[in-house]
Amino acid sequence: MTSLLAIVSLLSALTATGSALSCTECMSLTSSSCSGSSVTCPPGYLCASDYAEIEAAGQKISSVMRSCAPSSECNLKGSVSMTYGKARSAMSCCSTDNCTPTLPSLPTRDSTPNGVTCRSCASADSTWCYTSDTIQCNGDENMCILQTTQMTGSMSLSSALRGCATKSLCDFGSRSKTIEGATISVKATCTSDGVSVRNVLLTPAIVCLLLLKVFF
Repeated sequence: MTSLLAIVSLLSALTATGSALSCTECMSLTSSSCSGSSVTCPPGYLCASDYAEIEAAGQKISSVMRSCAPSSECNLKGSVSMTYGKARSAMSCCSTDNCTPTLPSLPTRDSTPNGVTCRSCASADSTWCYTSDTIQCNGDENMCILQTTQMTGSMSLSSALRGCATKSLCDFGSRSKTIEGATISVKATCTSDGVSVRNVLLTPAIVCLLLLKVFF
């Protein structure tokens, strides 16, 4: 019986290992494509690409972050706006070793005011910002967001952003991601009326990094 249990355990381990994908891990803040090394994902994870597009200071910049991701994160779309600019993000996935996910369509811009007003600010060296500046929210961006980002490892960074965001981004749980030797931890606080605070967060890390690149 002991031998049988050992065999079953070994088969289970082999099955779990066999179900793990190998995916490309890379990041680019200036292009919609990137290349990097192959990493082994946790079982059940897919190969994901998180695309973002920033419009600020009269320029438009595309970026991408490729890594392993749980299937629950696939097809996520959302946007965030600040006084300084706007960002749209979308994630796509594929399910074969080192595959390249198709470029997803970004959320459509809607300039219709929705009645929500949010604080708007940015800090490139702190996890806090607050000013009297406000922004009128449009379309599906009916949540006020305070996002903080901390990066350690091969790069060091602390930042904070306030603005309008879609609920799809606010409903995405906070997390940390390690890519190219840097660990990126993103947290945020979202409110539906600028007063009642609830901790449901995460604007994708690639959006925050790209916003910082443009604004600072």
